[in-house]
Amino acid sequence: MQKLKTTFLLLSGSAAAFAGSAAAFAGSAVSFGAQPCFPAETDATDLATTRAPAARQNQLIQQRPNILWISVEDISTDLSCYGATGIHTPNIDRLAAEGIMYKHAYATVGVSAPSRSSIITGMYPVSIGSHNMRTGPHWTYRSPDNEDYMEDYYGLYDQKGRVVPHYATVPPPYVRCFTEYLREAGYYTTNNAKTDYQFNPPLTAWDETSGRAHYRNRPDGAPFFAVFNDEITHESRIWMKKDDPMLADRSKVPVPAYFPVIPSVVEAVSRVYSNIIELDRNVGRILDELEAEGLLEKTIIFFWSDHGGPLLRQKRAVGNSGLHVPLIVRLPNGEMAGKVVEDIVSLMDLGPTVLSLSGIKPPEHMHGRAFLGPYKTDTPHRYAFGSADRFDEVYDMSRSVIDGRYVYIRNFRPELPLVYRNAYREQIDMTPELIEMDRRGELEGDAAYIWMKTKPVEELYDLHNDPWEVNNLADCPGHREKLLELRGALAQWQLEVGDLGFIPEHDLVQMKWPGLVQPETEPVSFNLASGMLELSSATEGASIAWQIKGRDDPGQWRLYHQPIRVESGKTPPSQGARASGTERADAGVAAGDTIYTATGDTIYTATGDTTSTATGDTTSTATGRNTIAEGEVIRARAIRIGYKTSEITVFGQ
Repeated sequence: MQKLKTTFLLLSGSAAAFAGSAAAFAGSAVSFGAQPCFPAETDATDLATTRAPAARQNQLIQQRPNILWISVEDISTDLSCYGATGIHTPNIDRLAAEGIMYKHAYATVGVSAPSRSSIITGMYPVSIGSHNMRTGPHWTYRSPDNEDYMEDYYGLYDQKGRVVPHYATVPPPYVRCFTEYLREAGYYTTNNAKTDYQFNPPLTAWDETSGRAHYRNRPDGAPFFAVFNDEITHESRIWMKKDDPMLADRSKVPVPAYFPVIPSVVEAVSRVYSNIIELDRNVGRILDELEAEGLLEKTIIFFWSDHGGPLLRQKRAVGNSGLHVPLIVRLPNGEMAGKVVEDIVSLMDLGPTVLSLSGIKPPEHMHGRAFLGPYKTDTPHRYAFGSADRFDEVYDMSRSVIDGRYVYIRNFRPELPLVYRNAYREQIDMTPELIEMDRRGELEGDAAYIWMKTKPVEELYDLHNDPWEVNNLADCPGHREKLLELRGALAQWQLEVGDLGFIPEHDLVQMKWPGLVQPETEPVSFNLASGMLELSSATEGASIAWQIKGRDDPGQWRLYHQPIRVESGKTPPSQGARASGTERADAGVAAGDTIYTATGDTIYTATGDTTSTATGDTTSTATGRNTIAEGEVIRARAIRIGYKTSEITVFGQ
């Protein structure tokens, strides 16, 4: 496992933590079922070089389960199956009753983009430079030829007053989207539709990513990994849906102790619950569709939220209120139904767990650990670690450790207030009212706690006795031992992962984008020998997307993972144009294709194709068709996370 080796001082929490030069960093660059249902060991790290014969691949595909994620936004465990009052969520409760409920699941960051970056890579955001919210317009897929960046992020300046541009996170070269390992193994992968990874999704990450992406588009016999992102509970829906019918009973919703019980707060909390009730209905529809299609008992279902709740001291917070999330996994045929797991689980573990359930050994470099399947870890997390850095226009820096009962927070900018001004969240009616009440000195008791004008360097909360985290025990002699334990655990973790939060953001971008210019992958090279065509790129860590011109739609890309067999004397299914050199991405549309344009994107629907691309969409052909006829033309692009994608290179007569 490659690790960033860094030495830094854990300063007392002042802004001086940012004064150091980035130069110090410059040199771093058990089966769940009683009946066995998994293939022999497949190591994701070996897939690119050692491949099973086609017959064995087909056998592995048949043995692998379908997997479906229901990914939701901005909710903590405010569900009746988790014991929440004032709400009834029968469909999510059904998932819990028929599946496994994890009591101690946590996000790595209390906001979507950094959290989702850790989910797709299996890495801590602070270790790969994706910890600042957000880096650019990455919430949905953009074609590589439409990927551009502003020279400044709406006037954003870093901790030293220097311009921060739009950018894409560039992780170390060994880091890939975990879905590539699934595609290599024969899975059809779909994402509908949010991405928000802090980088543009690589062409190689998904077979489909769009508002129309669906497992129903998969080739016959292929297992699927399908993600459905439901945004009904997102923070923005509190103000966008404020005039919708209220589904929650305002008189029964619990108001957190850190809020005063005033009409605007009750209304906001009630809307949160109302949106969760609406979400529950959507979950029911997905379950009904799977059942109607005969897939419910052939599919492993995950339900999770990307971080905690959407209100003040919830979203963007680094404690339990910002990181604690629901996580439910339903296995087919009642396997482990009703089980409640007390182990600490991170959302960063989702990718490794999906790989494990698919019979693929998770790569060693991943920080995430599989919690199900044949590669389930023998050492669950002892702690959940969290981070908070820039949120939109506001900088801060805090880190946290949660052991399931105690929450430890280290504030590296204690001179800043706990609740800072943030234009986005101030669109919720209660927020500006609370700001004004605080200004007038009208908040008292626990409701005044979160409005502290400076933060303590350390915070410690006992969730058993203080679930709202309003009684700081950091200076309590009776909790000294726990304080030292968690303080030490945090310091050790920061050293192990090479916490990049100490580097001012302008310098961080310079490290990954020298001269603030996005690096570009080297074009794909071709080598034909003994009837086998090998594709490669000089860019370290690059994946390769390829397609057969005239046979694949221009918006469809396969993931190269083994040499392509070139069969002489075989008639191509569809003869494409012959070319060499480089091409524009939209070149080579065959006769009979229909071409549309919308919002600057080119949309192709090729005659006879079963899938098409649209604005913000990408689709790819299924892995496994790895043979071409002599004379067919191959188009290929080199892909690396955060890099500008190389121009298309072409192989053919």
